Amino acid sequence: MRGLIRTAVATGVLGLAAISAIARWPIAETRDLPSPVGDTYRGAYLARSAGCVACHTDTAGGGAALAGGKALVTPFGTFVPPNITPDPVHGIGGMTFAEFAAALRQGVRPDGEAYYPAFPYEFYADFSDQDIADLWAAIRTVPAVAEPAASNDVKFPFNMRWGLKLWRAAYMKPSEIAPVLGKSDAWIRGQELVDGAAHCAACHTGRNLFGGLKDSEALAGSDSLPDGETAPSIRA
Repeated sequence: MRGLIRTAVATGVLGLAAISAIARWPIAETRDLPSPVGDTYRGAYLARSAGCVACHTDTAGGGAALAGGKALVTPFGTFVPPNITPDPVHGIGGMTFAEFAAALRQGVRPDGEAYYPAFPYEFYADFSDQDIADLWAAIRTVPAVAEPAASNDVKFPFNMRWGLKLWRAAYMKPSEIAPVLGKSDAWIRGQELVDGAAHCAACHTGRNLFGGLKDSEALAGSDSLPDGETAPSIRA
């Protein structure tokens, strides 16, 4: 009996040590990054093709542009796309360019914690510094809205952010878009949109119980979208 108790205690201690180590494990490094001169017109195009406008604007509810989107109800909880207007308090006006780049390409918040993957940052991993500068320039032309979006309501145990590090280790597979020889510029541009900015797989690929994409069902349709919605197959 004493042996079982000792084993249980040792297992508990090791478990707590593992959780503590994971909690302190840095997920990425935000490096200094000079900001190129951004093209607001190209940035506005990217903001639409990458879903920034559609997700962060509650059009049906009459919300202001980029001031926070419609709540997304999922099996993991309710996620509310935040205010990304230039307001320094409730929006992203207080971010540096390097922090903005880390958010988009690495899914890292200014405080070093991970964003929930309801934000499809893994599809933006191939964005160049110029792409991000263009988006940065375009967003800063939008009127600032000094109001916070509603807070997320995430269910246990998914509300423990350290668990996102495990999720990232298991499922974060940043897009690696490689041009295909013999294809036209238009085809390659389409590939970049599908696999990158437009993040088609985020909606049109099924997910497992932990929210990871099922690679074997790429673009074959999904019945696991927020609010019980479905997305059809878009395979050729």
